[in-house]
Amino acid sequence: MAGRRGGRGLLGRTAVISSTATAASNATSNAMQQKAMRSQHEQAAAMQAQAEMEQMKAQLAAVQSMQIQAAVPAAAAPAAQPDLLAQLTQLSQLKDAGALSEEEFQLAKAKLLN
Repeated sequence: MAGRRGGRGLLGRTAVISSTATAASNATSNAMQQKAMRSQHEQAAAMQAQAEMEQMKAQLAAVQSMQIQAAVPAAAAPAAQPDLLAQLTQLSQLKDAGALSEEEFQLAKAKLLN
């Protein structure tokens, strides 16, 4: 009987050790998965910020181009009519897209019309 009790004790200890190892392994695995998910979220946020920055740069370039075009006086009034309409349309589109505030829109429009 003494041999059996020793065997049960060994099995019990083995079961406890096995359970502890499994729990530790699961905890490590969960921690690694959470770290990977945080990293993915950070990368996605960085990519979105980069895309927004590129969009803002494009909008800024469009506004600057329009300001340059507005600053250059038209040589001939008849030739400037279609160009003026295109510029006003572009201004309106920039305002609708949120690239220009109402005040910026009105200032740029006034430059074009004067």
